[in-house]
Amino acid sequence: MISTLAIETSGRGLFEFTDLVARVVRDAGVDEGLCTLFVQHTSASLLIQENADPSVLRDLEAFLRRLVPEGDPLWTHATEGPDDMPAHVRAALTQTHLSIPILGGRLALGTWQGIYLWEHRRRGSRRKVVLHVA
Repeated sequence: MISTLAIETSGRGLFEFTDLVARVVRDAGVDEGLCTLFVQHTSASLLIQENADPSVLRDLEAFLRRLVPEGDPLWTHATEGPDDMPAHVRAALTQTHLSIPILGGRLALGTWQGIYLWEHRRRGSRRKVVLHVA
């Protein structure tokens, strides 16, 4: 089964959508298999990360902002604004796809794990994530 989710973001940061993916897996009726996710954008990425303490997400964002700053003289691509090239680099350093086992009809995530879309642009956007459940 293939499905596409639209994830609304309000700007740079991590947006959890575990519940949406879990619903697609449940509706697919697959008892054992694999859920593959793919984000169809070059300035956003996917991440499995702790969903209990929000400071983890803030720290990850702060670290990546330090690692890939806006305004670096190295950047020549600025067609869509000063945050565009850093967003592309952030996406290249992270993941654009995830694979999660399905066991007993459910995602085999750990207790504190959640699925996140990581928006790397300052402005909000509607991001598309394609899921394949088999």
